[in-house]
Amino acid sequence: MQVVEKSNEGLSRTIAVTIPAAELNEKLDAKIKEVSPQMKLKGFRPGKVPAAHVKKTYGRDLMGEIVNDALNTSSQKALDDAKLRPAAPAEMKLVSDMDKVILGQEDLTYEMSLEVMPEFTPVDPKTLKLERPVYEATDADLDEALKDLASQAKTYEDKTGKTVKAAEGDQVTIDFVGKVDGEVFEGGSATDADLVIGSNRFIPGFEEQLKGVKVGDEKTLDVTFPDNYGAAHLAGKAATFDVTVKAIKAEAEARIDDEFATRLGLESLDKLKELLRQNLNQQYAGAARFKLKRALLDQLDEKHSFDLPPKMVDAEFDGIWRQVQADKDAGRLDEADASKSEEALKDEYRQIAERRVRLGLVLAEIGRANNVQVTDQELNNALMAEARNYPGQERQVLDFYRQNPNAAAQMRAPVYEEKVCELIFGQAEVKEAPISKEDLLKEDDEG
Repeated sequence: MQVVEKSNEGLSRTIAVTIPAAELNEKLDAKIKEVSPQMKLKGFRPGKVPAAHVKKTYGRDLMGEIVNDALNTSSQKALDDAKLRPAAPAEMKLVSDMDKVILGQEDLTYEMSLEVMPEFTPVDPKTLKLERPVYEATDADLDEALKDLASQAKTYEDKTGKTVKAAEGDQVTIDFVGKVDGEVFEGGSATDADLVIGSNRFIPGFEEQLKGVKVGDEKTLDVTFPDNYGAAHLAGKAATFDVTVKAIKAEAEARIDDEFATRLGLESLDKLKELLRQNLNQQYAGAARFKLKRALLDQLDEKHSFDLPPKMVDAEFDGIWRQVQADKDAGRLDEADASKSEEALKDEYRQIAERRVRLGLVLAEIGRANNVQVTDQELNNALMAEARNYPGQERQVLDFYRQNPNAAAQMRAPVYEEKVCELIFGQAEVKEAPISKEDLLKEDDEG
């Protein structure tokens, strides 16, 4: 095998590899000699098929296997011999006429274009100094959480008074029959339907016309389906709904007591408070962990400066920019970005792409130096966690990752990153620092 470095610019390399035809033919002869005794062909006794006949019949296929294996093994050997660590898989370009190579008439020559890992010495984690934000749930936080929980578990009681009329926020129980052009349409009728006026559950104008109704009232509502209504045969159509009012209820005052806890499936209010406090502290711990990691990444970014593989930066930027374009097309860009020129935005997001690539390389190098590995069990746990984000479709999600090794490999990267960060936290000087809830939960800028 002959290896020639054709170009060397910055982190880019182009290497030409040549494997002589004689070497390939020698491997083919050895392969034929190996398989001939096991061959059974019509007209020949078992194990007595002449090598020349095997070569004539199967030589092309066998040589194809040999060439494919040669490409894999020789490319890795060329990189190992040159002590090159690719930043990403090399791009392979065949120079030879592959048909002639398969026929054993021409040397196998190909070129590898790649970007190599930059040479740098990562910071010693033991020299880093970090602050871990600390905040514990207070009684006030607990009271606020209880009130929020109570508001989500609203109850309604019959409205009382001399003349009970439905108002905004009341729950009415109704029967209704919907018609278009005087004809009842499918899905437009219901019995004993509970509807909170102002909840905007029904089409525009429906709930508004129920204000002021009394129990026993029968009323015809005139409405128009929105032009973008999900059922195309109803979109934009005028309709009527014959409504009978059967009950009017007002929101009951939330009582946070043992009975409330029991309705939620717990034995007492004290137990509910205990679980809520635990949940709050878990949320605060997660937010603190996020800020600690952000502070770590900021320090790592500040302490490292080295050339970045251009293609890695381009790939990262392209991914970011596709999302920016999608947000722009959908009108989701925030005010700050929307006011900037495309050139300014591209410059800003390219800096973010460079930061991400730089940090990825630093974390990878620290992990490599400390032999950090992601186990199959850890990867499987990550896949299971991802699947749980899609209730009812867990099996399909897991099957997707099992059938797509590249997608599963991408899931390994964030697990690896978290393990390296935990390694650094374990070696760095980390002090606890009290923080207010407002500062803890305040969102940081993207970076």
